[in-house]
Amino acid sequence: MEEEKIVTEKENIENKKEKKDHKSKDKKLIEELQNQISILNDKNMRVTAEMLNTVRRKDEEASRLLKYSNESLILELLPTIDNFERALSIKSDNADIINYQKGFEMIYTSLISILNKFEVKEIDCINKEFDPTFHQAVMTEEKEGTNPNIIIEVMQKGYTYKDKVIRPAMVKVSK
Repeated sequence: MEEEKIVTEKENIENKKEKKDHKSKDKKLIEELQNQISILNDKNMRVTAEMLNTVRRKDEEASRLLKYSNESLILELLPTIDNFERALSIKSDNADIINYQKGFEMIYTSLISILNKFEVKEIDCINKEFDPTFHQAVMTEEKEGTNPNIIIEVMQKGYTYKDKVIRPAMVKVSK
């Protein structure tokens, strides 16, 4: 009996050790699983953030493309506007030329009205300080009574489209 009791106590001790070993193994397994969950949650958050950033960038790009969708058409029209301005600047006493100029002026006014409708604005230059953002200096000249770096002549008009310079003004600047 006593032997059986000793054997039973040994079995109980071994069972307790096994339970401790199992508990220890279970704790390690739980820690490993929690660590893996943490890593996967972190990856999930990063992927989600990356996707949101990609969507935001695509939306901004689409918005920008839509905002400036007419830019290439406007750039194609500007030389025509320049040519109308040259034609209108011709001074003549000939009645036929004067009549043609009246027709040109009506077309020119219509084109300028369309450009204004689409937020195309002429860059104001004369007697303004030179700004390389809006102007391109093609000549300099000393002019009495004028401070340096002031625009004294416009060689070609510049234009902005909405909030963007689409063609800088070509100007002559005082020294």
